[in-house]
Amino acid sequence: MTQLELVIAEIEKLPPEEQSQFVAWILEELHAEERWLTSFADSSDILSKLADEALEEYRAKKTQNLDPDAL
Repeated sequence: MTQLELVIAEIEKLPPEEQSQFVAWILEELHAEERWLTSFADSSDILSKLADEALEEYRAKKTQNLDPDAL
């Protein structure tokens, strides 16, 4: 028996309402991961530009050390 089959067997032991809630939660988690991956892939140009700007500011000595205690 595969791990997936074991999980399904455990889910089938739940009352129908809990099964539905569990399945809805799992599907939402899977879609959230897909949305995150898509968003991250779509933002790579923006992130690259921001990183370049940050490096320019650092090299131009326009940055300051961060004091975690002052946050």
